[in-house]
Amino acid sequence: MTYLWSVFTKPWAGRPGDDLGRLVAGIGFGGAEIPVRDTAYVTPANAAAELPKFTAQLRAEGIEPISVASELSEQVFAACAEAGVPMIRIMAELGPDGYAASVQRNRALLEQAAVLTERYDVQVGVQPHHGRFVSSTLGVLQLLEGLPGRYKLVWDAAHDALAGDHPAVTLELGADRLGIVNLKNVHYLRTDGGWKTNFVEAEDGLADWPAVFAALQKIGYAGPICLTGQYSDPAVPVEERLTKDLRSAVTSAAQHPSRE
Repeated sequence: MTYLWSVFTKPWAGRPGDDLGRLVAGIGFGGAEIPVRDTAYVTPANAAAELPKFTAQLRAEGIEPISVASELSEQVFAACAEAGVPMIRIMAELGPDGYAASVQRNRALLEQAAVLTERYDVQVGVQPHHGRFVSSTLGVLQLLEGLPGRYKLVWDAAHDALAGDHPAVTLELGADRLGIVNLKNVHYLRTDGGWKTNFVEAEDGLADWPAVFAALQKIGYAGPICLTGQYSDPAVPVEERLTKDLRSAVTSAAQHPSRE
């Protein structure tokens, strides 16, 4: 299969597009997810003016924007349409009112955004996330059930593993909704305060990357693969770890083993 090897550029959120494009192209990536957040170079408030320029600078360096990590405001939809960015990635946050009420609230927000997905022809991708969000692939698929095709699953290897699931199951179930595949890895560390998640390199965590690619081969997926650049230990530069993990991912993709 042919994938667009991409990276979430959050580790360099303050860099301008030309500098960022050269950096991630130098690591070996061809695509990028851009944070459009108040703490980033492009923010929701300035996205209308800055995102088209930012993405043009990335493309000039050979980097294709695959998505933004942002919010479902009209200003972000409009900026994505102008910049040619196909997707806004979000997560479904859980509130103090409990899981069921939180799911209902998130579903209402997604339904309200349907008119914007149509008006601007921009997709919404929902990612599972351990902790205070809808945490499983199956939970996200339930949240998206019945919504138009522009609503996509952003599958995540680490959070799928934290949910106790297996890619052979969840990728097959989510195949019709699959928009982006996130790659990172994680394990648990015992601390004085209990167990905590620790994000690590490809070969050191719970997620089985070769099994991910075996499942993707089975369902015929050929979209973006996004390495998220998330590592809990800052002792090693993120660029060095991403270079190693991209090599691991490409090797895993070439193997196509049966890991079910």
